[in-house]
Amino acid sequence: MILKALYDYYYRCGNLPPKGMELKEIGFLIVVDKNGHFLRFEDRRKDKKQAQKFLVKKHVGRTSALVANYLYDNSGYVFGYSDKGDVSAQFQTFKEKVRTIREANPNNESILAIDKFYQQEQSYILEQMQNDSLWPEIEKDLNKKYSTFSFLIEGDTKIVAEQADLLNLEDDFPSEEEQICLVSGKRGYAVETTTATMIPGSQATAKLVSFQVGSGYDSYGKTKGGNAPISENAEFAYTTALNHLLESNSRNKFMVGTRSFVFWASNKDKAGKQAEESIFSMFGFGDQDDDPNRNIEKVRKVFQAIYSGEIKTSSEDTFYILGLAPNVARIAVIYWAEIPLKEFAGTICQHFDDMEVADIRLDKKPYMSLHSILSAVTPGGKVSDATPNLQDAVVKSIFQGLPYPQTLFTSCIRRIRAESGEKDKNAVSITRAAIIKAYLNRLKNNETKISRMLDKENNNQGYLCGRLFAVLDKIQEEANNQHSIRERYMNAASSTPAAVFSTILNLSNHHAENLKNEGRKIFFEKLKQEIISKIDADGFKTQLDLQDQGRFFIGYYHQRQDFFMKNDENNNEL
Repeated sequence: MILKALYDYYYRCGNLPPKGMELKEIGFLIVVDKNGHFLRFEDRRKDKKQAQKFLVKKHVGRTSALVANYLYDNSGYVFGYSDKGDVSAQFQTFKEKVRTIREANPNNESILAIDKFYQQEQSYILEQMQNDSLWPEIEKDLNKKYSTFSFLIEGDTKIVAEQADLLNLEDDFPSEEEQICLVSGKRGYAVETTTATMIPGSQATAKLVSFQVGSGYDSYGKTKGGNAPISENAEFAYTTALNHLLESNSRNKFMVGTRSFVFWASNKDKAGKQAEESIFSMFGFGDQDDDPNRNIEKVRKVFQAIYSGEIKTSSEDTFYILGLAPNVARIAVIYWAEIPLKEFAGTICQHFDDMEVADIRLDKKPYMSLHSILSAVTPGGKVSDATPNLQDAVVKSIFQGLPYPQTLFTSCIRRIRAESGEKDKNAVSITRAAIIKAYLNRLKNNETKISRMLDKENNNQGYLCGRLFAVLDKIQEEANNQHSIRERYMNAASSTPAAVFSTILNLSNHHAENLKNEGRKIFFEKLKQEIISKIDADGFKTQLDLQDQGRFFIGYYHQRQDFFMKNDENNNEL
């Protein structure tokens, strides 16, 4: 299904390179005159990270054999220079390739000029190139992705590798009979091997589909691709589509650690396009000049509109997500989902609802994106430090509406505990509170759903202890502008409340005496008594289990936020 979905996406786009072609990044052009004399290099790089793309023949697959690309290649092939040893054989292979093209098209002036270029001594060619002002840049960037070279004839606007009358010279004539393609269901000539679809962290030859030889997979005298026939047309379509989705500037891709996720809609109508753009924005990759919170709100509105039917969809509209990871010489599929678009929109809306908590911040930054969630549970907020299994599980939860992983919850509790003793730092951040709320609300055994804001009807003992602790913390803050109760006792109060609450209640009584506003003293005393009256008759619990510890922190967060909210009840007390 993955290959078929990618195959369909190729034809859905309608503007991807035709069969046998590809858009190739070429960083440098070798400009020659009609007599083959080297004139200069032209720099076609962009911001030192990528280069201009040209529509050229699809690159060849390389293993140990020497094979040259069609009028473009790396420095070892094109002019016999490398920092990795002797490349004379590569240079000779490229020269022979040029000679073959010239013999097939003797009247083409461009290929004649390139052939004349190669009739010169290699040492003479290199000497001229090394005198060019761009040579230091070329030598420095020899191993970069864009360090590819092609030819431009002086006065022309198209590089030689793009010229239409040269592109149709090399037609393959398969010797085997046509077979039924397992992707398209049509008859065609099966490929022996598939094209590389490299992802970050993988080898340049990494492939989504590959076959081993002599390892028990060969059958009925078939080898390599003959065991699972994929036609040339289908192989070109799905590999071109995947490489397009994986491009560095793709808006159909996001990365988490070493994982690459690509996504696309089956239809390029309004619903499909807006769903794709919304997922791109949701995961923190929107335009940097935009307000990130506004981007998240747009995402929410788009998916609500799709789910409600305001943006029309059909029952056949589907959304696809493919997760890939580097795995030695291959690419590992670590996630795959194909979901009806309307159902997918409802699932994303549910994620927003589950993660929604009270937010009184002036600069309301998004906290529901994957990046925000993972950074909240890793030391120093480094998403790259999150374990791959956690990343995969969170993605699966968001996209499929499954319970959030327990490791996300436990990691969140662990980070709160690690930071609760730090001075002037609130360990229970909005993102962590949202994670706790979302995790607990998706549990099947959770009878009392946690609300977005303070819930005075929630009598869970962990939640009540968290609320009470927030009150004691607030009293000390207003009385002494300190948070020593929070810094010293939060961890113990959230796990073994019976052991510490008598102590911190006594401390709080002393803090309350320092409150200058009599109205605030009365307000806090009433609030303390209201919460304590709901504590079990046996007193504070000796120990809270992990889930109730989470409820402690969400109760603490809710009560703290409530102190800052302008409502009539609190204003009357003031």
